[in-house]
Amino acid sequence: MLQLLKIEWLKVKNYRTFWILSALYLSSIAGINYIVYAIQYKIYHDQKTGDIANMFLGGPPFAFPKVWIMTSYVSSYLLFIAGLIMIISVTNEFSFKTHRQNIIDGVTRSEFIVTKLICGLIVALVSTVFVFLTGMVFGITEASNSFSFENTQYLFYFFLNALSYCWLAILVALLFKRSGISLGVFFLYTIILENVLMRILNYYFDNWGSYLPIQSSDDLLPLPVFEKIQQQISNTTVNVPLQLVLVCIYLSVYFFISKRKFETADL
Repeated sequence: MLQLLKIEWLKVKNYRTFWILSALYLSSIAGINYIVYAIQYKIYHDQKTGDIANMFLGGPPFAFPKVWIMTSYVSSYLLFIAGLIMIISVTNEFSFKTHRQNIIDGVTRSEFIVTKLICGLIVALVSTVFVFLTGMVFGITEASNSFSFENTQYLFYFFLNALSYCWLAILVALLFKRSGISLGVFFLYTIILENVLMRILNYYFDNWGSYLPIQSSDDLLPLPVFEKIQQQISNTTVNVPLQLVLVCIYLSVYFFISKRKFETADL
């Protein structure tokens, strides 16, 4: 397996687009968190708005221990870029016929696709580590509370969210093979279609929208600032164990369908 990962590394080592997208992705995580941090800093440190914010919203969301929830939530809005990276990685195999060459060189179909899925796991893991570092920096900068690892389970929830995006992207790329179509389908579903379906299901079937593939992992990352207010308005809370089970089921579906698709498809 390490040899297969080395082959994957050689494919992206000099691939400029991969590194540009990766740099854009990681810098965007830091950037979007900084923008939100700057806004909340101005609100909480202003004499007129600070007391009101503390009264209705609680303490600063970038202070420990809330910072782990906040950075995970904010960063989750950029996971489509992680999906983009995975789609390009997979569709390039079909465009340049490198998957055929790997099979000719002795790599089994099963080994090939499992390696791609592991690459998706690595992208999700790197994303999570970067979110952890981002949260630590902003938490120390806020410095209104002492350092705390409380709520770090939300980093694990972010990892599952990132892995869901990456593996769904791999599955879409395997189904459509061409980058343009794959990107279109991926963005159409994750950004538009699932949101529409979620609202329809929530309206007619009492919050069934939480059972959709991406939404099941998105619900694990609430916005900490308005969490209590949202619960009072909707009178519902997230059933974390159920959501975790759903996420694991969907990840298993992505894994086995992707594996089956590549093992049986014409090369």
